[in-house]
Amino acid sequence: MSSRRRVLLKVIILGDSGVGKTSLMNQFVNRKFSNQYKATIGADFLTKEVQIDDRIFTLQIWDTAGQERFQSLGVAFYRGADCCVLVNDVNVMKSFENLNNWREEFLIQASPSDPENFPFVLLGNKTDVDGGKSRVVSEKKAKAWCASKGNIPYFETSAKEGFNVDAAFECITKNAFKNEPEEEPYMPDTIDVARGQQQRSTGCEC
Repeated sequence: MSSRRRVLLKVIILGDSGVGKTSLMNQFVNRKFSNQYKATIGADFLTKEVQIDDRIFTLQIWDTAGQERFQSLGVAFYRGADCCVLVNDVNVMKSFENLNNWREEFLIQASPSDPENFPFVLLGNKTDVDGGKSRVVSEKKAKAWCASKGNIPYFETSAKEGFNVDAAFECITKNAFKNEPEEEPYMPDTIDVARGQQQRSTGCEC
């Protein structure tokens, strides 16, 4: 019976401003793309149901603003994430160089219980721009970076054309689900309530 239950997965999308985070999310969820660029203020999230095999997953996809000044909003948005999607623009080297910062920022803010094995997925976006002629981040370079971080899955995408977006999010869903704890939350066998009350009083009667 439990295998039929819907599973809620929280996914965070990170990367510099303008790399196409919101466009990727909108393409996946709404099948829409807009040429008008609008900076995401704070954070926003969309949900989409995904069926893989016989399971239904509800993806809650969080889009946090790439600007430095919004990074302090992090903790509440990152906490409880099941997967982190890093995005760079293959035509902007700086967005690739900043991936380390975004990855570290996530690990600090989210404080996952097993940071070494927490699932990340990298998307090299905007492969459609100028027919690929203005590209500066090669697939080889991106894959080498992924290998150095524990073999992070890598997808080249175009939010504008919808290229590889579904495949990327299917991988994201599977990796996020693998990170979900199978068991019930751990509870200690015994708790000495009386002793705890003697040690400290919070002033709360309830």
